[in-house]
Amino acid sequence: MRARLEEAILGTVGARRDMVRRSRERSPLGPHENVRWRKSLTHWRPSTERPDKTKEEVEQEVLVEGNLVTEANLVVLDTLEIIAQTLPLAEARDSLLGALLRVLLHSMACAPSALYLQHSLATQRALVAKFPELLFEEDAELGAELCLRLLRLCGSHVATIRAHASASLYLLMRQGYETAHSFARVKLQVTLSLSTLVGTSRSLSEEHLRRSLRTLLTYAHDDPELHHSPFPEQVQDLVFNLHMILTDTVKMKEHQEDPEMLIDLMYRIAKGYQNSPDLRLTWLQSMAQTHAARGGHAESAQCLVHGAALVAEYLSLLEDRRHLPVGCVSFQNISSNVLEESAVADDVVTPGEEGVCSGQLFTEQGLVGLLQQAADAFTAAGLYEAVNEVYKLLIPIHEANRDHTRLATLHGQLQDAFARLAQPSSGWEEFVYKEPSLTKLPEIAHRLEEFYAQRFGDDVVEIIKDSNPVDKAKLEPSKAYIQVTYVEPYLEAYELRERVTDFERSYGLRRFLFCTPLTPGGRAHGELHEQLKRKTLLTTAHAFPYIKTRINVVHKEEIILTPIEVAIEDMQKKTQELAFATRQDPADPKMLQMVLQGCVGTTVNQGPLEVAQVFLAEIPQDPKLYRHHNKLRLCFKDFTKRCEDALRKNKALIGPDQREYHRELERNYQRLREALQPLLNRRAPPLPPPTVIP
Repeated sequence: MRARLEEAILGTVGARRDMVRRSRERSPLGPHENVRWRKSLTHWRPSTERPDKTKEEVEQEVLVEGNLVTEANLVVLDTLEIIAQTLPLAEARDSLLGALLRVLLHSMACAPSALYLQHSLATQRALVAKFPELLFEEDAELGAELCLRLLRLCGSHVATIRAHASASLYLLMRQGYETAHSFARVKLQVTLSLSTLVGTSRSLSEEHLRRSLRTLLTYAHDDPELHHSPFPEQVQDLVFNLHMILTDTVKMKEHQEDPEMLIDLMYRIAKGYQNSPDLRLTWLQSMAQTHAARGGHAESAQCLVHGAALVAEYLSLLEDRRHLPVGCVSFQNISSNVLEESAVADDVVTPGEEGVCSGQLFTEQGLVGLLQQAADAFTAAGLYEAVNEVYKLLIPIHEANRDHTRLATLHGQLQDAFARLAQPSSGWEEFVYKEPSLTKLPEIAHRLEEFYAQRFGDDVVEIIKDSNPVDKAKLEPSKAYIQVTYVEPYLEAYELRERVTDFERSYGLRRFLFCTPLTPGGRAHGELHEQLKRKTLLTTAHAFPYIKTRINVVHKEEIILTPIEVAIEDMQKKTQELAFATRQDPADPKMLQMVLQGCVGTTVNQGPLEVAQVFLAEIPQDPKLYRHHNKLRLCFKDFTKRCEDALRKNKALIGPDQREYHRELERNYQRLREALQPLLNRRAPPLPPPTVIP
């Protein structure tokens, strides 16, 4: 009988195989056709269900199905209890117990009925009381998942469920205290679980959860066996911390429609847990999910890199393993901001004590998982150079573990990343990390105006539509003013020589620039000889991209360019555009012709010829302007050389239908060159030598 039963369970014989065999014998395709059905042989029949059911019939069906689901869950629960009764005699007791609790936790997460939840929570309490060592001495992950499930149920809208969940949570803390005379691990797990719920759940009922927390306090104060122990006071401290987290939840709900304020709040909360690595890591993960949901993959990757650096920092305190990163320092090539995760404070916690850093993420596998997630996020953001830096940390770990399968996958992904980098780039794309790509300035201004107008009133909020300096004394105190402009990354000349690729010029940025035209008379634009430009340099507290999308400006600097300096910058920009359009590979004839037309076209107002006539016609009387005069003259020489190169390239690209247009461009260039020739030959005298005082 045992052999026959094993055969039936294993499938060597039995009803299933017999059914398949008999169906093949009856099949018109023959007994050897290994298919269950063919579309051509299927006879479709209309549904026998009536679409016009009454409301009472629908409600009755829903009631029957709900009762059936509850009954099925209760059957599963009865089976679990039968297994639990036989566990003390089982050989693989620990693994069976872990599997048993996982099934129970999974059933509690499947949105079952209130009746089933009451019974399942009773079973859970019995398991914790009978086998406390599973949660408090062995598997910390199971304890963390149990805390998460119980807290979620503590926020239920059904009072009965909240009562049972509160009782289960209190008994879990009480059992932990009695087992180890300290419920530090449970306290940490409960705090982590609530932080996870706050950061990821949109439907969390803060009011109902506060009621459940008050129930915990009542249990602790009315427990006669532990009334004279430190336990009630510890429960009170825990509940106070949980109330503070719920207060942050309320603030986060207020800012759900303002992503920058929401991320700022999450950043502040994570900053407050600087000396609690488990909680900080939880909030960094929540920030990563929030960024990813909005398409901010670069910022999401930064959060994950910070989390991985935090884990590496504490792993290095536990044990020195040569194949692992040596703390945060190893992550500096990915981001200079990660040094914030350094464990250098005097009050830094010791990993491994009282459940600190004992979660699954504070392991080698947890570190590998965070790094891989960061690499995937960098890939989604198109930052393939950063993917390479992440894999430089991952590959030694897999090599030490001789995980050749994973190494093959990593090198394949690296090949894809470098192949994308090798593809020709248009060079016209700009990376913006505060907003998603291709976001226009009016979109941001409208979003901010609409959000704050809903909050403070339409007559209170006013958008300042220019980038000129604001005189605060002239503003109305009763109004809220928002000034919006766009900025560009600012790099010094030596940085431009070192940062060659698009990635290098758009990653790790702290300085930004925006320009404002002005004239001595107060107008924005005027004649060339009176046109000034204000350049405003902003320095942020952290480098972009960062774990949040809005970073405070810590330094501001303004530079006013004279008219001739404005002319020099304009000519340098035109020359750069010509050089880029000429060297572009593959060539873009339309772009090349458009740039050429803007440089040598006869109808260009305030074009190169007018600039030269205004600033190079006469030698400046002020010797301080000699250097600018000569610099502009050299800019024009370079400009004419680039025009000639561009015309030569255009001639090689055009077809027969554009030859006349090209000849017109050449004639315009010759006229421009002849007009510039006498102006470019007029050199300013050299500067006098400096006076030496003996």
